[in-house]
Amino acid sequence: MPVHIGGKPESDFGNPIGLLGDCHRRIENFLNVLHRVAHEARGAALTAARRDAFDRALTYFRTGAPRHTEDEDDSLFPRLREIDAGREALEQMERLRQDHQQAAILEARVQELGSRWLASGTLSREDAGALCDTLDRMQALYREHIELEDSRLFPLADRVLPARAKAEIGREMAERRGVAR
Repeated sequence: MPVHIGGKPESDFGNPIGLLGDCHRRIENFLNVLHRVAHEARGAALTAARRDAFDRALTYFRTGAPRHTEDEDDSLFPRLREIDAGREALEQMERLRQDHQQAAILEARVQELGSRWLASGTLSREDAGALCDTLDRMQALYREHIELEDSRLFPLADRVLPARAKAEIGREMAERRGVAR
C-alpha cells in the first residue's frame, strides 16, 4: 500500500529503491520541523501547534528513521556487496554506514533534549543551544548523506540489482513495518 505525503503518490514495497528515496523526503521534512521549531522557540514554551509538530517529528526519528537505516544497512547494502557493485560503491556504503552511526548519536541527543522540553515545557538556555547545535549538525550530515544516496547509490542499485533482490528488499522493508505482502 503506497504512503502519500502531499499530492504525489509515493513508491510502494514493489519498488523498494524508490521507497528508500521517498523515506528521504520524510526525513528531510521531519528534520526541518525539528530544526525550525528549535531555532524559533529557543527553549521557550511551545504553542499547541508547535508542540504537536515537534512531538510528531521526534516520534518519526524514534520509530521510522531506525527502520530506514535497517533497510539500507541490512537489506540494500548486503545485496550490493553480494553482486560486487564495485570499489566506489563499497567505499560509499562504508561512508554511509558511518553516517548512520553518527546520526544515531545525534538523534539520541535530540530525543533526550526534545523529550525534556516536551515534559517540562521549557528548556534552559544551555539546553536550547545544545538542541539547536545538534540539529544543525544533524541537518548537515543528512544533507550530504541523502545527496550521495539519491544521486549515486540508489540509481546504481536500481540499475544493477536483479528483480529477485529488489523483491527481497521490498519484502524485508514491509516486514520491518508489519505490513503483510
